Amino acid sequence: MASSTSHTPTSLLILLSFLSLFCSLQAATAAGTVGVNYGRIADDLPSPAKVVELLKTQGITRVKLYDTSSDVLTALAGSGIAVTVALPNELLSDTAADQSFADDWVHANISQFYPATQIESIAVGNEVFVDPKNTTPFLVPAMKNVYNALVKHNLTSIKISSPIALSALQSSYPASSGSFKPDLIEPVIKPMLSFLNQTGSYLMVNAYPFFAYEANADQISLDYALFKPNSGVVDSGNGLKYYSLLDAQLDAVYAAMSAIQYDAVKMVVTETGWPSLGDSNEVGASQANAQSYNGNLVNRVLTGNGTPLRPNEPLDVFLFALFNENKKPGPTSERNYGLFYPSEQKVYDITFTTSSSASGGEGDDDGEGVSKASNAGQTWCVANGKAGEEKLQKGIDYACGEGGADCRPIQEGATCFDPDTLEAHASYAFNSYYQKQQRGTGTCDFGGAAYVVTQAPSYGKCEFPTGY
Repeated sequence: MASSTSHTPTSLLILLSFLSLFCSLQAATAAGTVGVNYGRIADDLPSPAKVVELLKTQGITRVKLYDTSSDVLTALAGSGIAVTVALPNELLSDTAADQSFADDWVHANISQFYPATQIESIAVGNEVFVDPKNTTPFLVPAMKNVYNALVKHNLTSIKISSPIALSALQSSYPASSGSFKPDLIEPVIKPMLSFLNQTGSYLMVNAYPFFAYEANADQISLDYALFKPNSGVVDSGNGLKYYSLLDAQLDAVYAAMSAIQYDAVKMVVTETGWPSLGDSNEVGASQANAQSYNGNLVNRVLTGNGTPLRPNEPLDVFLFALFNENKKPGPTSERNYGLFYPSEQKVYDITFTTSSSASGGEGDDDGEGVSKASNAGQTWCVANGKAGEEKLQKGIDYACGEGGADCRPIQEGATCFDPDTLEAHASYAFNSYYQKQQRGTGTCDFGGAAYVVTQAPSYGKCEFPTGY
C-alpha cells in the first residue's frame, strides 16, 4: 500500500530555493528622501506662501521647521509637503512638568493644523545636550508628555524625537568604536532610545562633516568629506571601507546605539550641510565645496542603500538650510549655509530629485546637473564584506549567471582577477550587474551583500565599468 505522506519533488525544491534567493537579491532597498530645514533668523526672507511655491517648484517634499509658526503652517496646508515641527528648548521645562501644558501646546500647535498641513513629526528640543541652560533633565519627560497629548488627540501617527549633535558621542573614530558620553547614557540616552523604540519612532541626528574637516583639514581628505572619488578609509575595528565622512559619522552613532543594545532604532539626519562662505580661518567653506557636498549628497541619498554598517537602511536627510539667514550670530559661515538667497535665486546649482544631481566642487570642470539617465560613472555597486562569504558567493553566482553580469574580467588570468579575494570579485560582479540594470534602485542589494558608493572602487589595476 502506498504511503499517504506527500513528498515534494527535488526539482520543485530547487526551484523554490532559487526563487527565494532571486527574491532576496531583487528586494529593493528604497531610496532615501531629501528634505530641507526652513530656518527664519533673518529680516529679508520671502513670505511663507512664496516659500511654499519655491519648495514645490524645486520638487522638495519634506521640510523641517524650528517652531510652529501659524503663518508657515497655514501656508503649507494642502501643499502635499510633509512637515517636521519643533517644540523649542525654552519650553522643555514647562512641558516636562505639566501634562496640561503639553496638552494645550498640542491642541494649539498641532491639532489646529493637522491634517490639512501634513505634520509628520515633532522635534522636541534641539541639540539639548549642549544647551547652556541645562535642559537635558527635562527632555524625556517632555517627549512623553507630548506623546500622551498626541494620544488624547488621536494623532499617534505623528512621530516624536529630538535631534542630537555628534558631540553626544564619546568616541566616533573609527566608526566601529562609536559610543555615547558616559554621563549621558543612563540619565537620558537609554530612556530616550527606549521611548523611541516603544513608539516606533527614530533618532534624529545633526551631522556636519564640515566641522570635522575644518578642525582636521591636515588629516581628513577634502574629497572624502565631499563624496568625491577617493581611496577610502578602512575601519580597523570591523574592516568596512568608507568612502565618505558622513557615512562614517552616522555609523559611529549606529555603533553607539548597538553598544547599549538599541540596534533596532532607525535614524534620520535632521541637519547636514556645508557653508558657501566663511571667515578666513574657516577652512573649506566655499561655494564650490558647498555645491559639491550637497549635490553629491542628494545623489547619494536618492540612489538608495544606506551606510556600510546598515546597507539596507535608506538615508533620509534634511539639508541645512533653505536660505542664507542674515541675522544668525556667530562666524560668517553661520549666515551662509543656504541653498537659496532671500531673492529665491540659488546660491549654486543643485537639484533635489532623481532627475538630476550635481557633483561640482573644487577641481571639477563644472557644477551643472547631470541627468540620471546619463549618469554613467556617478555611482557604483560594491560588496559588503561584513555580509559573510556565503551571501557574497550566492550573489556572485546569481550576478554572473542568471543576472547576466560580465564576469570574464575576474576569471583567472584576466584583468580583474587580482586581487584574488571573494570581496573584490563580488564587487566587480555586483557592479557589472548594477550597471547593466541602469543603476536602478534595488539592483545593488543582493540580500544585503552590497551597497552603492559614489566613488569609483579601487582594487589594484582593475577598472570597474560605469555603464553598458
